Amino acid sequence: MNVAIVGAGFMGTATAYPLTDNGHAVRLVGTHLDEDIIESCRERRFHPKLKRELPDTVQPYFVEEIAQALDGVDVIVSGVNSLGAHWIGRAIGPYLRPGQLIIAVTKGLEAEENGDLVVLPDVLYSELPINVRDEVRLAAIGGPCIAGELAGRRQSCVVFGSRDRDAVERLAAIFRTPYYHVWTTTDLVGLEVCAALKNAYTLGVGLAAGLLERSGGVDAAGAHMYNLAAATFGQACTGIDRALQIMGGTRAFAYGLPGAGDLYVTCKGGRTVRLGRLLGLGHTFAQAREIMAGETLEAAEIVRVMGEALPKLTARGVVGPEEFPLLRALADIVVHGRPVEVPLDAFFRDSPALSHRPAG
Repeated sequence: MNVAIVGAGFMGTATAYPLTDNGHAVRLVGTHLDEDIIESCRERRFHPKLKRELPDTVQPYFVEEIAQALDGVDVIVSGVNSLGAHWIGRAIGPYLRPGQLIIAVTKGLEAEENGDLVVLPDVLYSELPINVRDEVRLAAIGGPCIAGELAGRRQSCVVFGSRDRDAVERLAAIFRTPYYHVWTTTDLVGLEVCAALKNAYTLGVGLAAGLLERSGGVDAAGAHMYNLAAATFGQACTGIDRALQIMGGTRAFAYGLPGAGDLYVTCKGGRTVRLGRLLGLGHTFAQAREIMAGETLEAAEIVRVMGEALPKLTARGVVGPEEFPLLRALADIVVHGRPVEVPLDAFFRDSPALSHRPAG
């Protein structure tokens, strides 16, 4: 196969490793933000973010060369972040031809005016030319996968999703290797809900590390704040479950590879959990954003989207006013600049097997 990866960031580029190991020819196309990366890949065959040599059969292209890069390809990987979902649809649209497969690593959601949530493959679809949008097949990648581990050929388990069963099975066969294990689903919406919300909820889990430091750190007896982080993690899974129920997704995803699995690996490190730590330390979101200048904060974007959507969905009676307490608290912190307050006594209220009365 001839495969083009559009977006030369961490995860997009990491998919080049299993693809080339399977003998596919890969063209790596940078966006307008990736010029330094593509220059390094051309001159030194080295990706400066992944800190790895590029596979020999990967050909780097600048964004101005996208027409040449997409000529004759069978598969296009969308490697942009959530803020680029509209851009990539417009960027690749003029060069698409019937029968091509498009698979995205992008994580996120958008909200319509009434609060209804839209998964990013559908956003991308809306930007494609009308005459070809129904002649190509769209898919997405979810599940726990750190880009550096994939590029290092570490064992990774992921889920490919598409509404088209044949398309998703073909894509899985193109990507699978002895270290890159791919499951498939036709529940594209459910997969994308998990992929997006795990970023928001990782921000919540990350608060515990900052709150611990703010309180003086581990005490003389060795007490951390793992209890708080675990409760927040549990509420995150519950919140993902409820979101899946609302959007008609597979609720079991919340507690499996797409939900809890992806949430766990995201909580183990990276910019999202670092942002949560900074907020837990007492920094406002504006201050934390300055400290992390130059990093794409996709978690903050999904919190913003949900912070706008939840009041509208509540007003319409789609969700109850007490549902999604952690997401609402994160929106207060990120969108409205309020101090960190973890609403623990509001957690797990929609669990029929649990009852709870706050102290006092």
